[in-house]
Amino acid sequence: MSTPWADIAESLRVELADYGGLLHLFEAQQRGLFARNADLVLELSGEIERQAELLGVNRGQRERLVAEFALAAGLPANSTLRSLLPRFDAVARPLLEALIDEVNCLLHRVRRTSRHNHTLLASVVQTHRETLQQLRPQAFPRTYAPSGRVAVNSAELTSTMRATG
Repeated sequence: MSTPWADIAESLRVELADYGGLLHLFEAQQRGLFARNADLVLELSGEIERQAELLGVNRGQRERLVAEFALAAGLPANSTLRSLLPRFDAVARPLLEALIDEVNCLLHRVRRTSRHNHTLLASVVQTHRETLQQLRPQAFPRTYAPSGRVAVNSAELTSTMRATG
């Protein structure tokens, strides 16, 4: 029979592997963006979604284990794992603390890389849009937005792109 800290440590290891996998996918997506490989970027987007879903499930499992431990210790279910460290066996605390730190470090790297990829993708879309506006200006009629600024309506873009290929 395993101890609560061993189960939590194992769930942290799984979460760590999930974050590592997600970071790997974001880095591969970034390489695909720089290589202008649209098919790879699209394929990796789907893989990133699946990995994020898996991560969410495994993180939920870890949070459930922590909540159960907290309740068994007479503490609120929403207690953080770090705040519960003094309640674990002394032999388990360094391992749990190291795993918590590593998960947090990877989480920050994943968020930073995700934001960077998002910025790169937005830039690619904007550049693509500007190129299309140069090649097919009639597909981007200019109107006034409610704010009074000139707006570009691209509603006809989809049909134009479908008609041209």
